[in-house]
Amino acid sequence: MCPTADQVIRVLVADDDEMVRDGFAAILGAEPDLEVVGAAQDGVATLDICRRAEPDVVVMDVRMPKLDGIEATRRLVRADRPPKILVVTTFEHDSYVYDALVAGADGFLLKRAGAGQLVAAVRALARLDAVLFPERIRDLIGQRRGSGRALPALTEREQDVLRLLAAGLSNAEIAGELYLGTETVKSHVAALLAKLDVRDRTQAAIAAYRSGFVE
Repeated sequence: MCPTADQVIRVLVADDDEMVRDGFAAILGAEPDLEVVGAAQDGVATLDICRRAEPDVVVMDVRMPKLDGIEATRRLVRADRPPKILVVTTFEHDSYVYDALVAGADGFLLKRAGAGQLVAAVRALARLDAVLFPERIRDLIGQRRGSGRALPALTEREQDVLRLLAAGLSNAEIAGELYLGTETVKSHVAALLAKLDVRDRTQAAIAAYRSGFVE
């Protein structure tokens, strides 16, 4: 159950760099609709805090000691109430990012992104309104075309929605492109997730790229 617009979003920051960890926590904690419920210095601590605090979003570094962000992500998405996972790293061409997204992460952000971008990304993931990875990461996924399973049969409208979703458009933007109501787009997205057997729109986008449906 994702937070509604008037609910506080609970966030965990996981990074082995204390300055980055504290900086992210300070930025996010200053927002009235965000609550930092924990900070972890490695993957093991991340899993432990998630079990106790049940955050809505984890801001996850991919390179951490004891247990890296990729394996931590893989374990978290198997939980009964998995959080949304925003991968953060220094380099956008890092193959770790691709591995983390395939493991189940929901979005990607560079560490050099501005404070406003970080806050917006956390809100977007919590409210399931966008696919968050840039062109370079789409390129990484595209290079693995054919590495994923073939897509099931989709209606023509579902195909249209999936192409736009994979391009990173929000529900409102998709609605504008296809001259549909936002609620209608939400219904199409829900049908897509069920047919593709994925947990969210980011994983749907990855499936579209890896299958070769989107180039």
